[in-house]
Amino acid sequence: MPIYEYHCADCDHSFETFVRPGEIESECPTCHGSNIAREMSVFASARASDSAGPTGAASGGGCCGGSCGCG
Repeated sequence: MPIYEYHCADCDHSFETFVRPGEIESECPTCHGSNIAREMSVFASARASDSAGPTGAASGGGCCGGSCGCG
């Protein structure tokens, strides 16, 4: 089930909701209005660190990541 982001024009509230395929668009959970528009979602992706130190090890926080002085 996809999660969509909406913005209510009646009360200026943004919210997310699950929408099943073929289901009618939702209503605002704050004012229960139907004057809503789907917003473009921003997503995040996880990937390996591109910042390798001089030894080839990734630098960053945490033990053995360079911040505690071990290494």
